[in-house]
Amino acid sequence: MINTTKIGKIYNKLLQVVILLITYWFIYDQVFYRKNIPGIVKAFREDFCSQDFTWMMILVILLMFVNWGVEAIKWRYLMAKIERIGFWKSYQAVLTGVTVSSFTPNRIGEYFGRVFILQTGSRVEGILITVIGSMSQLLITILTGSLALLAFIPLFLTHYWNYNGYLYYAIVALVVGFDILILGFYLNVSFLSTLKEKLLRNGLKKIRKFFRIFAFYHNRELIRVLIYSFIRYVIFSFQFFVLLRIFGVQIPYPDAMMLISLIYFVMAVIPTIALTELGIRGSVALYFFGIYFSGMDRLSEQINFGILAASTILWAINLGFPALLGSLFVFRLKFFRKAVKNSTG
Repeated sequence: MINTTKIGKIYNKLLQVVILLITYWFIYDQVFYRKNIPGIVKAFREDFCSQDFTWMMILVILLMFVNWGVEAIKWRYLMAKIERIGFWKSYQAVLTGVTVSSFTPNRIGEYFGRVFILQTGSRVEGILITVIGSMSQLLITILTGSLALLAFIPLFLTHYWNYNGYLYYAIVALVVGFDILILGFYLNVSFLSTLKEKLLRNGLKKIRKFFRIFAFYHNRELIRVLIYSFIRYVIFSFQFFVLLRIFGVQIPYPDAMMLISLIYFVMAVIPTIALTELGIRGSVALYFFGIYFSGMDRLSEQINFGILAASTILWAINLGFPALLGSLFVFRLKFFRKAVKNSTG
């Protein structure tokens, strides 16, 4: 009879190999089957000798490490409720999450990719905690994007539809009300712990105990997590702006932040599959920048190329490259382990 521990190790290795193969195939597909890749490569060759180009690209790449470093700090801070982990281990977990999430809808694999690095903490609780971190990032995206929308409508959409001041005020009230609602939900996420007691009162004890994790975080802690998420948002938005300038899209920083916020906002509310995300991101970017440049005397072909190039390179730097780095740590994941005592009792 084969030892169950040995079987677990075999299955663990198989899952690790499968994750690596799917990740590498996905990145290969994204990099080598994009129509605008040859043009981007040509632009790199032409501008590579430029000192400004080199330093700006170095800046964008360095900010990628800072971006995921802030995420590692945030995840480590959240995870301290169930297991103390070091910064480097947290960084590995975050990168591994990027690897696993690269081929899953809306990157939900990120939740699972991270928690398998835990040694003693409950993985189910780890997933729920990771959801809290994702909620904070989504909240920042929605808040900034909705506010950008309120600025964008009167500036650029008055000629596209029958603009009415009262209608705009109604949109403002709706957006502000919604923002306050979701912010209130996030800051009172502990109510989910109370809600589960009512909904799951007569059974499913194993599920009930995991929901206690939502009661562990107070407003001060949730606000701190929100600040980490905002710092990340500022970083990768600035990366996008720098890449736009690299590829010849000249636009003032405030206007660029407004359009970039709208792009991230739309990407956040549209369900996507990783295999189509890059194409959708480019299309959304072209739509909003197209409206912005529609009344200006600019070379549309050059602008379109710059927008697509910036979107593609940003994906490659912030997601593609980290996914490759995270693949180096996949073999450290333990999908099967001996049962441990629940960290929260």
